[in-house]
Amino acid sequence: MKNEFTALISKIFNKNRELGLIHVSTEDEKLDGRSVTIKGKELVYYGNCSYMGLETDERIKAASIEAVKKYGSQFSCSRTFLQMGMYEEAEYLLGKIFEKPVLLAPTTSLGHISTIPVIISDRDAILVDQQAHNSIRNAIQMVKADGVYVETLPHNRMDKLETRIQILRQNYDKVWYFTDGVYSMYGDIPPFNELNRFLNQYEQFHCYIDDAHGMSWTGKHGRGLTLENMPYHPHLMLTTSLAKGFANCGGALVFNDEEQKMLIKNCGSSFIFSGPLQPAILGGIIETAKIHLTEEIGQLQNSLFEKMLFFVEYSKSLNLPLVSTALTPIFYMGVGKPEVGFKLSKYFAEQGVLCNLAQFPAVSVNNAGMRITLTNHHLKDIRHLLDSFSQMLPKLLEEEGMSYEDIYTAFNIGPLKQSEQQDKRKAA
Repeated sequence: MKNEFTALISKIFNKNRELGLIHVSTEDEKLDGRSVTIKGKELVYYGNCSYMGLETDERIKAASIEAVKKYGSQFSCSRTFLQMGMYEEAEYLLGKIFEKPVLLAPTTSLGHISTIPVIISDRDAILVDQQAHNSIRNAIQMVKADGVYVETLPHNRMDKLETRIQILRQNYDKVWYFTDGVYSMYGDIPPFNELNRFLNQYEQFHCYIDDAHGMSWTGKHGRGLTLENMPYHPHLMLTTSLAKGFANCGGALVFNDEEQKMLIKNCGSSFIFSGPLQPAILGGIIETAKIHLTEEIGQLQNSLFEKMLFFVEYSKSLNLPLVSTALTPIFYMGVGKPEVGFKLSKYFAEQGVLCNLAQFPAVSVNNAGMRITLTNHHLKDIRHLLDSFSQMLPKLLEEEGMSYEDIYTAFNIGPLKQSEQQDKRKAA
């Protein structure tokens, strides 16, 4: 990263810290998952990614505490030499959830770093979605440095993807496409049907999907959005996070067979050189997996689904600039200029609400917005949040010389004419 770019980012972050928007600490003696206390004021928080609300479950907390009592705060040894027996139980239960072999990584990011350099060869080509998570991109840079061909594609443009597959398959053994199961900023999803069609149509095509934000809140046993929409395929590589809806830590790598799993365990850098998960985490994973294998997970999913559906339908009734209406727990309310977001954040704090303001460099300069995540901790809070949006956003836009139409144009959403939307897609 160039020095002038890091200086700009640091300047933006320093301004946001002064405004109290980032690097903030909670003051609570106990967290309930719904609200946090900042500067003495209780705020309903919409940035929690523990979608199922399981992080406060007494059974999981008790299992974590019991593991510490039995095994201590850590077991500090490379898994290459010796691993705690809890790993075997955790991976066995996760394997029952996915009905495939699963390997636990310290984090999803380290899982990518372990897997991608092993499965990619210099005879492969990589296509990566423009909005794929940064953790994937960091791992891809490792193989790009070795000369692997890497190309970024416009977001969710399956027409572009198919064209590149058809061209690149003539010169490469495998054509990989890297994407997310749920995009972490806007909460939108990839066209799973098209990806499945490509897997069956093109022999050289392989797909690597990080379903970190799709885990737990949907799918059989909470196995995630990707497998809810796509069947297993020999050319599909699936990873996910246990630090979101699963309410623990670590990453889960899902394989087609034990041979593929052992290849990564034997050769993946994180499994050789990185430290293991702590006993408390492993105890929590085991207990959470047991819950996922009961009917209770379906009840939790239904509870969250009702909240997601209400959020979308009520937003539509208020004509709010919701960037994606996909039924996921992540929503992005466009505000356009960061200045609008600053004022809106201040207003929300006065109303007892805390949302995360996304702005450059996470998004383009004029694509600032409120990133909102829903969990089962939210009860009747959602209506208040959306009413607050509806009451204040038009006033703040007017102060900045903006309108809803400016937001629609910036995000290519809303009541634009069909011809205008087509022109924008062509331009992209």
